[in-house]
Amino acid sequence: MNRFPLFLAWTLIGSISAQAAVPILHTFKKLHLDKYYWSEGANFGDLNRDGKPDAVCGPYWWEGPGFTKRHEIYPPKTTFKVKEADGSEKALPGYEGVFGKKNAYSTDNFFAFVEDLTYGLPGTPAYLYINPKGNDQHWERHQVLDKVDNESPTFLDVTGDGKPEILCNNGGNFGYASPDWTQPSAKWPFTSVSGDGGDWQRFTHGLGVGDVNKDGRADILFKGGWWENPGSPGASPWAMHPAAFSPGGGAQMFSYDVNGDGLNDVITSIAAHGYGLGWYEQLPEKDAHGHPTFKTHVFMNKEPSENRYGVAFSQLHAVELVDMDGDGLKDIVTGKCFWAHGPTGDPDPGAPAVIYWFQLVRGKDGTVDWVPHLIDDDSGVGRQIGVGDVDGDGLPEIIIGNKKGTYVFLHETRSVSKAEWEKAQPKVMFSEAGDKELKAKDVIQRTGPPRNAR
Repeated sequence: MNRFPLFLAWTLIGSISAQAAVPILHTFKKLHLDKYYWSEGANFGDLNRDGKPDAVCGPYWWEGPGFTKRHEIYPPKTTFKVKEADGSEKALPGYEGVFGKKNAYSTDNFFAFVEDLTYGLPGTPAYLYINPKGNDQHWERHQVLDKVDNESPTFLDVTGDGKPEILCNNGGNFGYASPDWTQPSAKWPFTSVSGDGGDWQRFTHGLGVGDVNKDGRADILFKGGWWENPGSPGASPWAMHPAAFSPGGGAQMFSYDVNGDGLNDVITSIAAHGYGLGWYEQLPEKDAHGHPTFKTHVFMNKEPSENRYGVAFSQLHAVELVDMDGDGLKDIVTGKCFWAHGPTGDPDPGAPAVIYWFQLVRGKDGTVDWVPHLIDDDSGVGRQIGVGDVDGDGLPEIIIGNKKGTYVFLHETRSVSKAEWEKAQPKVMFSEAGDKELKAKDVIQRTGPPRNAR
């Protein structure tokens, strides 16, 4: 198990009579729950109802908070073969990942959400697994949506009824699938927010939910703009507002007031199989058609010199937004998707499989900095990052599923000296580097044969 320095923050503790500034060191302890590739996603959820989050990835779930006792959700039957030095073949469990030599995917389990719901490779069904309520047996499976398209589908409350829906592409359109909660195992009808006759293909990149216009309703984000939630469940289509987010098609997208000016901005990776991480600042001005306008801020790209702290990595295929340090501001968690297209596909497939979190720091003058903190350099991300407070200390833990296996990162803290605090701070290496706008032609989207992707 490895511990990586994460970051240091000043915490005020004191009594009625005095206060003292105490620097706190945050670290992550890495747990490698499984070394085999079962899924590109993982999540936390209290499956056994003991009040403690459990871990879910592929066919397994592990009891929290120790994650040493494993149970099967469905039979882990998948295997692949590798050649030994003497030419013989050996069967290994799971899909062909880090122990293989070619590109492969976990076709029937790509994302995990706790109800327990799983999505497979784009174009495959969504399955609902019914919790056997304490019985140690395989879970009953129901196919609730025939096709889940898009490479960043999610499971969130879109309609405002307090219950989650599947957000994805289906039939060439953007939209959501809602269950009848009295019969959740029946088919979930899909509501298109983009209208009929769309041609967004199944490997479309970039998708998210957020209240862009701050009307209290969840809007739907995609790389070319956002659909405004009309507040009427079942309404179709929603009004679309064009905006050039994520020209290359990124991963999960979020709406959040980054600079504290009262307007919600958009956060996204720039190209899931290329480079880039940024935020799109919503401006007070509207365009000629009355649509909100945005200013691009790309703070990490291909070259280290394009980031103030010299950080650069490729294949940001999973992004999460969560307050990592308890300061009330949401931070970005992301990393390098390990072998997104195999050991020879996409830029830098052999580079360290890193996970970072980028601390949001607001300046008094309205400026914004994203301070990078390394979580790990030998795991990376898949297509989903799960977060949850495992030990109840108010700080989030992280769970990852990818071609290196299943990982949990436990968040730990301890008091340190001022000297140790200062030593651990990320150093500015390129003071002239800053936000920049990227035109679509400047985005490195992917390598390999081109796809006719919209």
